Amino acid sequence: MAALTEISGCWFFWLWLRLGKSPAWAFAGVAALVFFAVMLTRVDAAHAGRVYAAYGGIYIAASLGWLAIVEKVLPDRWDIAGAALCLAGAAVIIAAPR
Repeated sequence: MAALTEISGCWFFWLWLRLGKSPAWAFAGVAALVFFAVMLTRVDAAHAGRVYAAYGGIYIAASLGWLAIVEKVLPDRWDIAGAALCLAGAAVIIAAPR
């Protein structure tokens, strides 16, 4: 949910600033990014930095999903390989014995 709200919030700003859409999109972007920040704080973890680091891998994979579904551009093999590496890193961060 956090990745979806962050990506959509940034995309709303992209619509406004890069594609010349209505400034109303900026307000939708702000709302989505505020919701993103709230969602990210709901993760039960002792250290925020570790949560954000692991989230980075999830964000990358979700961004490629956005690319395919919303922008109608299929990720190539390098996109997939990079996302797999990032998800592996996120798994190490999350599952490491502490």
